[in-house]
Amino acid sequence: MTQTIAPRVRTLVLLLLAAACALLAGAGPASAHAAVTGSDPGQGAVVDKAPARISLTFSEQVALSDDSLRVLDPEGKRVDRGKPANVSGTTYAVPLHSGLPDGTYTVAYQVVSADSHPVAGAYTFSIGAPSKTSVSVSGQSADDGVVGWLYGFGRYVSYAGFIVMAGGAAFVLACWRRGSGVRPVQRFVVSGWVALTAATLALLLLRGSFTGSGKVSDIFDLSLLGQVLQTKSGAALVSRLLLLAAAALFIAVLFGAYDKREDAQEKRDLTFGLSIGGIVVAAGLAASWAMSEHASVGLQAGIAMPVDVLHLLAVAAWLGGLGALLVALYRAPADTPVDTAAVHRFSRLAFGSVLALIATGTYQSWRQLGSWSAFTDTRYGRLLLAKIALVVVLVGVAWISRRWTGRLADTAPVEAAAVREKERVGAGADGAAAGDEVDASDASEGDSGPETGTGERPGSEPADNERAAQLARQQAARDAARQKRMRDADPNRFGLRRSVLAEAGIAVVLLAVTTVLTQTEPGRTEQEAQAATSSSASSTADTGASGALTLNMPFDTGGEDGKGIVTVDIDPARVGGNEMHVYVERPNGRAFDIPEVKVAFTLEAKDIGPLPVVPDHIATGHWSANGVQIPMAGDWKVDVTVRTSDIDEVTVSKNAQIG
Repeated sequence: MTQTIAPRVRTLVLLLLAAACALLAGAGPASAHAAVTGSDPGQGAVVDKAPARISLTFSEQVALSDDSLRVLDPEGKRVDRGKPANVSGTTYAVPLHSGLPDGTYTVAYQVVSADSHPVAGAYTFSIGAPSKTSVSVSGQSADDGVVGWLYGFGRYVSYAGFIVMAGGAAFVLACWRRGSGVRPVQRFVVSGWVALTAATLALLLLRGSFTGSGKVSDIFDLSLLGQVLQTKSGAALVSRLLLLAAAALFIAVLFGAYDKREDAQEKRDLTFGLSIGGIVVAAGLAASWAMSEHASVGLQAGIAMPVDVLHLLAVAAWLGGLGALLVALYRAPADTPVDTAAVHRFSRLAFGSVLALIATGTYQSWRQLGSWSAFTDTRYGRLLLAKIALVVVLVGVAWISRRWTGRLADTAPVEAAAVREKERVGAGADGAAAGDEVDASDASEGDSGPETGTGERPGSEPADNERAAQLARQQAARDAARQKRMRDADPNRFGLRRSVLAEAGIAVVLLAVTTVLTQTEPGRTEQEAQAATSSSASSTADTGASGALTLNMPFDTGGEDGKGIVTVDIDPARVGGNEMHVYVERPNGRAFDIPEVKVAFTLEAKDIGPLPVVPDHIATGHWSANGVQIPMAGDWKVDVTVRTSDIDEVTVSKNAQIG
C-alpha cells in the first residue's frame, strides 16, 4: 500500500509546487503601492515656456535616490539638474536646466514607497508644441526580468521557511513532545530555518537591484548593499537574521537537551522556557515583516502591525503544524508513531488558529480595501477573494481531517489490543523459528570440526555471539516492518493521512497567493489614487497656461476586461482647429487597445452638434486627431464612445469650457 501511495504523493507535491511557481511567475514586479496623484506640468500638457522644475505628488511618502526623477529631452538626453527633493508633504521636485527648446519631454520616476515596494513610471509633456521623441515611455517602468522574479521567489521561500520552522516547532512543543526525538520532524523544522536564512540573505543582496536598475550585475554591488542597510527594509532583514541566530539556539535545545531529559520536573521546566522563548523569537520574526510592509503605513498603523504579527503567527501554527503532522504521519518510525492524543491537540490548535485568522484577516481586509467595490474593481481585491476561497476550501478539508481524527480515537483501544495480540503471536512464531534455526545450526556444527577438551570447537563463543546479534537485528527489522504494516493498514489512519496531504497541498497554493498579495497595491490606495487623479484633472481642465484641456472619464462596458479610464486631451482648447489625443488605460494605469473609440462634441445651449470625430490609432492605448474644429466658445459636452468587444459598448460624457 505504501509503495503505491509514494509515487502519487511525489506527483501531487510536484504539481502543487509547479502551480505555486506559476502564480509567482505571473505576479510580475511588485505593483506600485504609492500612486502618482498629480504632476506639474501635467500628463500630456503643452506649456508656453520651459518650467523651472517638474514636480510629482504621490499618495503617500516615498524614498528618493539621486536618479529617482529624470527628465529627458526628445533625443533622450537628461535635462534635469541637482537632486530631487521633497518640497511639501508628498510632493517631490527636481530642477531643470534653463532655456530648454520646444518639443516633447519625458519625465521618468523610480521611487520606493513607504511600505518598501518600488514604484516606477513615466509620462510626457511638451514645451511650445508636441514633437517626435526617441524616448520609449514603456521602457521606463520597473524591471520585471530575472531580478524581479528572484525577489518574488525569495519572498515566497522566506514566508514558507518561517511557517515550517515556527509551526513545526509549535507542533512538537504543544502537540507531540515525543516528536523532538523523531529525525524526520527534526529535519522538517531545520529545513525551515535553513530556507528562511538563505532567503533573507538573498533578499538583502537582491534589494538594491530590485528597487534600482533591475540588473543582475548589480546584485553583488556592495555600495548598493550599503544603501539598502540604511533603509527600513534593510533594517528589517538584518533584524530577521539576528533573530534567526536565536532561533538556531532554540532548535538546538529543542532537539538536543530537551529530548534527552528524563526527569519529569526538569522537562516541564524546560518546556515552559522553550515555549516562552519560542513565542518571543517567532513574534520578533513576524514583526520583521510587519514593520516594513503594508501594515507599517496607512490607516491605523499602530494597530495594524500587532494584528499582522498575530496573523502571521496563526498562519504558522496552522499550516506549519499541518506540515509537521504530515511528516509524522508518513515518515515517523514504526516504533514512534504519532499518537491519537497528539492529533487531537493539533486539531484544537488549528481551530484556534483559524479563529485568529478570521478575526485578523477581517480587520486587514477592511483596512486594505475600504469598500465593497474594491473586491471586484481592484487587483488586490480579486486576489483577496481567491485567498478567501482557498481558506474556505482548506477549512472544509480540515473538517474532514477532524472526522478521521475522531474515528481514530474511537478505534484506538481496539487497535491497541489487536497490536498487542499480533505482536504476541508473531513473537512466538518468530521465536520458534529462531530456535529451530539455532538447533539446526548447532546440530550441523556438532557433526564435524575439531573439538576442544571440553567438547566445543575453538572460537565457537565469538561465532555464537555474532550469530545471536544478527538474529536480533533480523528480529527487530521484522518487528518494525510488522508494526508499520499494521499501522498503515488502519483505514482511519490512512484516511487521515490523505486528508492532511490534501490540506498541505492547498496550503502551498494559498501561500503563493498570499505572497503575490503582499506585492500588490492595496485596493484602498488604488481607488484613492484614481479618485485623486480624476479630481485633479477635472479641477485643472480649464486653467492650464496654454489653454490645453484634459478630461478623465472612467468607463465600464459590462463585458470582460471592460473597465478602464479614457482620457481626452484637447489642445489648445479654443475656437477653431484643435489637436486631440485620446488615451485608454486599465484601472491599474496600463495602456491597452480596444476595438473602437469615437468622440462627439455638443453645445446644448446653442443646439449645436453632436459633431463626431473618429481619431486614428497611433500606439497602444493612444488615438489622435488633428484639425478638430470647435465653431464657438461655450460649455461643450464631450461624449466618448468606447467599444471593448463586438457587443460591449458604452458612452461616457463630461462637460468642459472650450474657447
